[in-house]
Amino acid sequence: MLPFADPTPMPTPTSTVDPALVTPGVVGFVAVVLLVVVVVLLIWDMNRRIRRVRYRSEVREELDAEEAAREAGDQED
Repeated sequence: MLPFADPTPMPTPTSTVDPALVTPGVVGFVAVVLLVVVVVLLIWDMNRRIRRVRYRSEVREELDAEEAAREAGDQED
């Protein structure tokens, strides 16, 4: 029989790290929840600011249109 014909057993990996030390645990969960809350609050504030800027521009356009109409009325007289 040939010496290299014997199949060598496949080595099984052994874990040297404690699985409890590499999991995020409660601290990781709290950090993710805080991050989500901060992001949601930032998005809410950004939408509020964008809405405010849009309303101001609409009011400014209305005032400009009223002023232009008033000036056109003054020029006709």
